[in-house]
Amino acid sequence: MANRYIPIFLKHAPTPRVQSFALLAGTEAAVRAMLISVFPLAIYEAVQDAGVVSRVYFLVGLASFCWGLMVPWATRHVPRRWMYTFGVLLYLVGMILALLGGAIATPLAVLCNAMATATTFVCFNAYLLDYVARAELGRTQSLQMVYAAAPWAIGPMLGVWLRGIWEPLPFLVAGGFAVVLLTLFWMLRLGNGKQITRAKGPAVNPLAYLGRFVGQPRLLAGWLFAVIRSCGWWIYVVYLPIFCIEAGLGETVGGVALSMSNAMLFFTPFLLKLVNRTSLRFAIRGSFVLCGITFLAAAVLSGWPWVSVILLAIGSLGLVMLDTAGGLPFLMSVKPSERTEMAAVYSSFRDVSGILTPGIAWTVLLVAPLSGIFAAGAGFFGAAWLVAGRMHPRLGIQRPSRGRA
Repeated sequence: MANRYIPIFLKHAPTPRVQSFALLAGTEAAVRAMLISVFPLAIYEAVQDAGVVSRVYFLVGLASFCWGLMVPWATRHVPRRWMYTFGVLLYLVGMILALLGGAIATPLAVLCNAMATATTFVCFNAYLLDYVARAELGRTQSLQMVYAAAPWAIGPMLGVWLRGIWEPLPFLVAGGFAVVLLTLFWMLRLGNGKQITRAKGPAVNPLAYLGRFVGQPRLLAGWLFAVIRSCGWWIYVVYLPIFCIEAGLGETVGGVALSMSNAMLFFTPFLLKLVNRTSLRFAIRGSFVLCGITFLAAAVLSGWPWVSVILLAIGSLGLVMLDTAGGLPFLMSVKPSERTEMAAVYSSFRDVSGILTPGIAWTVLLVAPLSGIFAAGAGFFGAAWLVAGRMHPRLGIQRPSRGRA
């Protein structure tokens, strides 16, 4: 009888809505966006060498990649809600290390930040695939972009500005957002997600899912597009600010350019409508063409630094379109019984790009100036354009029989 007087929201956790996931994504974006332009400047200031910066990011990406693949294994022994909590706590540890500063603590702070992103990303995508219907994934992606638009538009520029006032300030603000993120996560009461019953047997090694992943072309294509898109953002986020410093444009130009590019996230609902009216293949190939042409032109015209900055900013519009649509081939193809494992494999695109981009940049800087990295990025985009040509031409087009994309 006593249960009759317990409020319904205490007896049963509410079903998460699309807006709940968008709010969670937007709050995490506030944590990451505040530091995305600050960390490259902090490392460059500590080592005074773009090649050393590349080596630091290369090692961080390698470690984060290994960690990301182990997250599904960890969730078999640690409940998902506690794994997500651990990821947010890694953000806070990274902030503490960044406050200490120096040539050792700062790279370790970047490592903690990367591991935190990998952990929360795997858990978040597993929750997303648990609670959001496949037909709603496109709208969910678009809404997440809208909620994250303001943090990504303001955060990079604000972080550099706060660093100019007092160097520890952006890390303190980002730490505050991490606390808000953790509080919001527990308020949403996502728990451990929906449980899929499996046949009894030994636990599957997460690496065993790589074979299944490679054997599904649509999953592989979505992952490859995400890797190359992320490589483009790596070049834009890490090497554009260093290029601006070496060209005499100052520290703030890179942060302002990134904020202006990220402001395009407000228009992702319209970009998604463009995808629905054409096709995923058209949108993805067109974005790679735009990125490839502008990045190559920025390398050729690097003698005019402002022209290169403008060209790269134009190219970032293609990256925003890829943020909107590039992951849909993957999300539309995941089997329910493989949500956590495939989310972990897919999330490795961040770490693979974090290994690939600094590694290639490190090699390029041995034989070419910093602008050569822009040309290397153009080569990546050209290769992705060729791969995207093999996508089904009707993928993403609304079908009258279904009435949805």
